Amino acid sequence: MTAQPQDDTGNEAGSAPHGGPEAAPPATSAPQSIVVEGFEVPIPAVVELDEPRDGVPLVISTQEGLERAAAALARGTGPAGVDAERASGFRYGQRAFLVQIRREGAGTWLIDPEPFDDLAIINTALSGVEWIIHAATQDLPCLAELDMWPDRLFDTELAARLAGLPRVGLAAVVEQMLGFSLAKEHSAADWSTRPLPEPWLRYAALDVEVLVELRDELADLLESQGKLGFAEEEFAATLAAGVPAPRADPWRRTSGVHQIRDRRQLAAVRELWLERDALAQKRDIAPGKLIPDSALVALARAMPGTVPQLLTTRGFHGRAAQREAPRWLRAVSTARNLPDDQLPPLHLPSSGPPPPRVWDDRDPEAAARFKTARPRISAVADSLGMPTENLLTPDHLRRIAWRPPAPLTAESLAAALRDLGARAWQVDQVVPTLLEAFEHPEPLKVRKKATADQLDPDS
Repeated sequence: MTAQPQDDTGNEAGSAPHGGPEAAPPATSAPQSIVVEGFEVPIPAVVELDEPRDGVPLVISTQEGLERAAAALARGTGPAGVDAERASGFRYGQRAFLVQIRREGAGTWLIDPEPFDDLAIINTALSGVEWIIHAATQDLPCLAELDMWPDRLFDTELAARLAGLPRVGLAAVVEQMLGFSLAKEHSAADWSTRPLPEPWLRYAALDVEVLVELRDELADLLESQGKLGFAEEEFAATLAAGVPAPRADPWRRTSGVHQIRDRRQLAAVRELWLERDALAQKRDIAPGKLIPDSALVALARAMPGTVPQLLTTRGFHGRAAQREAPRWLRAVSTARNLPDDQLPPLHLPSSGPPPPRVWDDRDPEAAARFKTARPRISAVADSLGMPTENLLTPDHLRRIAWRPPAPLTAESLAAALRDLGARAWQVDQVVPTLLEAFEHPEPLKVRKKATADQLDPDS
């Protein structure tokens, strides 16, 4: 008997059994329709998914319920569809506020992570099981915070890219591959809301409703294109990469910081960012909800010395602007009093090549290599039916064109690309094209320099 999701009182949360394992979910007609031989009337071209096939599960929030979910998932068969909902833009950080899992024979489970230290028991239940996640790099970090990490992965978003689908959002891929319309109106909701509204729970359950079917269709498509092996390499690389390390200077990503041309003002941006981040973490609120980035930059440029000056700074606003005025003034004062040798540099040294726009002047040979190779790599990607960036990361192309290995051979190019992180399938597909482009670059077009007469507006 198939296990049904249950609430924390032990009652089953699903509806009555549906008509067989392959029965379609309840649906309503979409406006489009098609004529199919054997049917007397037109049928919907796209079927709207508006209700999970087993009903909307209740949210698991107790240890007893978590153990019941783990037991059911462990008894299930086949891969597991996994998703997580965050409260980006509402709460501090990117932690998950709801985890959704569906597996054949286990049904759909919605788990509230907040009452638990971790979800390691769920991870154990899914040991050795392939997880199907759409855009895995977005969800894996918050799942890792809950001690959840798959042994095997199928990323439906990445698979769709490699297959050459024109749109790769979950709703678009589901519609293209399965003919179902999947609503996304709650994707940007505040998932820290408690209790979660029933329409949101329905949306969350539907997000994993068809992931297994979607995975199978995409795998078949990739197999027919000869690209399933490419996808499997990419999935393995995603897991091997793990969670990205924290940025060394996250404050440098403040929107508008490029306007700063003075090191002391840049120090003010840093001190204000750090102060805002500490307050946001303490209050568990998205930093931008306290004061926006634009306000930090405005204060750094104005460098006010008093609270009245601070509060009248053009562009300084936000819910915590006036209430926390002494805090912001203290941050500006700290930057003002820093010794010169403690001021941050305006620009950090880069290990990569300069922007390609300056290559013509700095290294014409590198510019010729790059300008020859880039359209040819794009042509290879077109022939494979995938975006160019999935065939070869743009940064890898820039680095290898700027300073190719010497001596230049197919073997040395392959080794250099592998050192940069390119996968074996990428190396196999691009090395012949790169070698030809680097050995026989097309000559650069000579740019005409303006004469003194051309620069004279009166000539």
